[in-house]
Amino acid sequence: MMHRYIKNALAAAVAGLVVSAAAQGPAGTSDPVPSPPGWVLDWHDEFDGPALDHGKWVEETGDPKNGNDEKQFYTARPDNLRIENGMLVIEARRENMGGMAYTSARIKTQDLVERTHGRYEARIKIPRGQGIWPAFWLLGTDCRAVKWPRCGEIDIMENIGKEPNLVHGTLHGPGYSGAQGPGRAQALEKGAYADDFHVFALEWEPGVIRWYRDGILYHTERPDTVGGDWVFERPFFVILNLAVGGFWPGYPDATTPLPQRMLVDYVRVYRRAR
Repeated sequence: MMHRYIKNALAAAVAGLVVSAAAQGPAGTSDPVPSPPGWVLDWHDEFDGPALDHGKWVEETGDPKNGNDEKQFYTARPDNLRIENGMLVIEARRENMGGMAYTSARIKTQDLVERTHGRYEARIKIPRGQGIWPAFWLLGTDCRAVKWPRCGEIDIMENIGKEPNLVHGTLHGPGYSGAQGPGRAQALEKGAYADDFHVFALEWEPGVIRWYRDGILYHTERPDTVGGDWVFERPFFVILNLAVGGFWPGYPDATTPLPQRMLVDYVRVYRRAR
């Protein structure tokens, strides 16, 4: 794990799209977070405080009851959710709680940070193992009143443990949800995503959404490509979570090492420079 005092910088290259980690001054200094060309920092969390910042995030707890047949019970306990060495740690554990066989955590910016468009970026080291399902994603702010998938969902990064060298970027909306959600997988050139940190980013602008991994543009969607109503011109909020089990990833087995940790170095949201 990278020490907190040498994290948090970006270097732009390849037409301004490649963004990678570099050195920065000590945490807590006034050094500004660098922005990719054409973008201005709008909101961010570097996870350098002693605990989760409740001015930026709220925990979701309990059984998610989302129809995916997930097996985790979300908690706000330090065992499952904490700040450690300048990182957000979301930890999945094998333990019974709330009728579930596992515990984990999920946090969101709902009612605190909600945006229409922007560049969303996080530097994450995902966990590994059969049945493990980490995600960095956006959900439409009207999800309380408008039934999913009409509220819209933008998956910036999902990984299922049985595919260690793939991450998925996907859209979900009316007429194109679940397994029919348009998107694409991005393969790692060597090794597994869980071996190291990677930068996952999304550029969301009027009429277009682009996905990046470590600065590599790997997928684009537009209103004429989704196969249904385009519902992405209104505010969304950010979610980070680590699920265990489900119809898509399958379920942990004897090969699944637990606990497993999802480490998040930072989350940054940019707006287009004027």
